[in-house]
Amino acid sequence: MTPEIDYAAVFAALPSPCLVLGTDLVIADANPAFCEVTGRSRGELIGQYLFDAFTDNPADPEADGVATLKASLHRVLSSGQADHMGLQKYDIPIADDPEVFKERWWTAINVPVLGPDGQVAWIIHRSEDMTDLVLARRTAHLPPVSPGREAAMEAELYARARQLQKLNEELRQAHARERRIAVALQEAMLHTPDLAQHPDVAVRYLPAVGALNVCGDWYDVVDLPAGRFTVAVGDVVGHGLTAATVMGMLRSALSAATRTVPGPAQALEVLGLYARSIEGALAATSVQVLVDCHSRLLIYSSAGHPPPVLLHPDGACDLLDQATDPPLGARPEHVPRPQATSTYAPGDTLILYTDGLIERRGEDIDAGLSRLTSTLATCTEFSAEHLADALLARLGLASGAHDDIAMVVVRLGFTPQPS
Repeated sequence: MTPEIDYAAVFAALPSPCLVLGTDLVIADANPAFCEVTGRSRGELIGQYLFDAFTDNPADPEADGVATLKASLHRVLSSGQADHMGLQKYDIPIADDPEVFKERWWTAINVPVLGPDGQVAWIIHRSEDMTDLVLARRTAHLPPVSPGREAAMEAELYARARQLQKLNEELRQAHARERRIAVALQEAMLHTPDLAQHPDVAVRYLPAVGALNVCGDWYDVVDLPAGRFTVAVGDVVGHGLTAATVMGMLRSALSAATRTVPGPAQALEVLGLYARSIEGALAATSVQVLVDCHSRLLIYSSAGHPPPVLLHPDGACDLLDQATDPPLGARPEHVPRPQATSTYAPGDTLILYTDGLIERRGEDIDAGLSRLTSTLATCTEFSAEHLADALLARLGLASGAHDDIAMVVVRLGFTPQPS
């Protein structure tokens, strides 16, 4: 008879630092090795959003540990495949003085744990602290290690080399050139320079499961004078490179129009006229919201798109659905588009999204909207980044969906002071 394995004991005994993460990137468990290397207790870590527990070192302007690790975890969620991370610098705070960070270098692998439905249910994050080796190389000598530890390190390096060799071979056999083009196209078309000025804005982009790494959904953030900025999302019918090409043209046109016209309605009018000349652009949808930080107004207009949601701290949700018009290019003659205004209070959160977030086959859209608002009501205290991850996880979409998804989350704050 095969003895029953105590997997909790196995996890606790692992010599490598390991975390178990939910699909919302909240820490579900940490083994003693991880607690020892980070100086945190298991009780301190469990239940925390990973990137609230481990932020970038604010004293290091080049710190990119959060962005690099987050990108790896999202690759695991979208692909359902393990993701190997190279050597990276990710400083951690000293246990007794959380304001002071200590230099740390790591290698890591993020491994999905699939549920009964074949979707990612958990992620195992296994890391190795390489700080001593990195610092030793700087001074041209290696630290002394025991023969057993040296053998273990050699075995680990050999295993990693074999894994990388296997992955490289798979990549060569998986239409590498097409994938490189797709990734480059995605990055170029979704590049949003103004986003860097908005730490309280989070964006997400998930192509449909089984699709290439590009899709017809998009997001954009545009800064305007006098303490105003716009956020927008849009959706082109179809998937893959064809839809992505149309998406790129429409997104660029809307971004340019936004900088030259008074408001969202006029910007979508320009975009609708432009869409008539683009093959594949008819029936595309979009919504844009102008955020006026001084007057605390949301000015919006929609071209056939699902309504944005304004989430209040008490969990109540308002649908911004008072300025909805047909999709881009749907009317044979030009008609001015409607525009509506809503107020917001500091602490509210604005969510824009494409229909892949709410629509399910054989289900009425109202059911999807109800599911969305009910889920948002449980996320009122989250930061924009945490809310974006939690929303996808709680809607069962962290590993992707049958349709493309683009989403923008804006934590609305206080009126900015004049410079």
